[in-house]
Amino acid sequence: MSESDLFSILLGLSLIFIFILNIKLTLTQSLKRHSPPGPRPLPIIGNLHILNLKRPYQTMLKLSQTYGSIFSLRLGGQKVVVLSGYETVKDALVNHSEDFGERAHTPIFEKLFEGKGITFSHGENWKIIRRFSLTTLRNFGMGKRATEEKTVEECQHLIQVFESHQGKPFEISKIMTASVANIIVSILLGKRFDYQDPQFLRLLHLNGENVRLSGCPGITLFNMFPALGFLIQDHKTVLKNRDELFSFIRMTFLNHLQKLDKNDPRSFIDAFLIRQKEKKDKPDNYFSNDNLVALVNNLLSAGTETTSSTLCWGILLMMKYPEIQRKVHNEIIKVVGSAQPRIEHRTQMPYTDAVIHEIQRFSNILPMGISRETTRDVIFKNYYIPKGTETIIFLTSVLQDQTQWEKPYTFNPQHFLNKDGKFVKRDAFLPFSAGQRMCAGMSLAKTELFLFFTSLLQKFFFHPPPGVSNTDLDLTPDIGFTSKPMPHKICALPYA
Repeated sequence: MSESDLFSILLGLSLIFIFILNIKLTLTQSLKRHSPPGPRPLPIIGNLHILNLKRPYQTMLKLSQTYGSIFSLRLGGQKVVVLSGYETVKDALVNHSEDFGERAHTPIFEKLFEGKGITFSHGENWKIIRRFSLTTLRNFGMGKRATEEKTVEECQHLIQVFESHQGKPFEISKIMTASVANIIVSILLGKRFDYQDPQFLRLLHLNGENVRLSGCPGITLFNMFPALGFLIQDHKTVLKNRDELFSFIRMTFLNHLQKLDKNDPRSFIDAFLIRQKEKKDKPDNYFSNDNLVALVNNLLSAGTETTSSTLCWGILLMMKYPEIQRKVHNEIIKVVGSAQPRIEHRTQMPYTDAVIHEIQRFSNILPMGISRETTRDVIFKNYYIPKGTETIIFLTSVLQDQTQWEKPYTFNPQHFLNKDGKFVKRDAFLPFSAGQRMCAGMSLAKTELFLFFTSLLQKFFFHPPPGVSNTDLDLTPDIGFTSKPMPHKICALPYA
């Protein structure tokens, strides 16, 4: 082959390569231009002017009706993609779980936890700590008989408190939070607290205040414009609370360290400290003190706020709909009489099970989920979403999807019952999210919800305070990161 022939071949191959490269670049640029639609942003503030800072999920519901199941917002200088509706959310979380599998680098949570722990951690740290946490929680009874026994015991303590009010009005959110918290605390620390213990109450107050403030307008503004943190009082309060919480946790695990027996771990913290000793010489040691502090805080918060808030919604809804409350009570009495309800009774209580599921759906505890972040450039539903884009998994739009629920905006236990009155699972029931980042404590939460709810409905009839009718009860959620009922009082009348 002559040099001229070789040159012609190389030239031809080069032209073909350039042609293919041009086509690829053209397609890529075309896809990049085809990003999710959304409202036109303003300079600097983005779409801040249209956002309901107190309840941003209300704004997103309206936008989803205008722009469809995938749309974008500019929050300050940050572009955010919102995924809404059951089909789109399920596709993203299940079929594209790796693409949307990273936790977003939200400024307030990065400041609070610095990528440590489980809820707001990233990459390999999240994978290792999650794997350890799930295994250890199971070893200490999560999803097993041991957790059921702890919960049943705690139900009795809670019932005694309700009885002590002798049918007079009282506020339930604090006592409900303390009772639910004792389950996860007994796993984490190896003991329960008395409801009047000042240290325990302080701990719950700090945790609850931080969960509430994390969804308030001041923190929303901080997440958009982190440089303004020094001006925002809520930001200062959250960090101050975090420091006090972390200080308590550090003191606790130091006490555990002094009594540590590697052959007899008494709690989750013991198990972590034993693993820490085993890994101390490894360069990739994820079992640091900082990781332990953040992890315990994450598990305490996740194992307390969502379940206690759901139970508070449950009592409020039973007062709002007394006919439903009576049907639940009658079914409990029919199945177990005066005996203690157990998990094994759930299949025999289809109506009660349906009511609990509908409470979860209706209360919509995490309206906007916890933001994700794309792990690579993604083409999803023909839209281009760049790597590192914050993605809101809009759980409200799933739990209120009009294509999935017959009466999405109404409290309706029939959503989970067939024509024969048997319980039916619904695919769009995703209060715990889905995919690889779904709630790690789902089995614990299900156990707690069933046992607390049935134990209380067996013993008490709930009604509003004197002078307030059930039709007057307000179902508007309070402001915060999670959706809680507005402050209110209840009356718990014991059955004769």
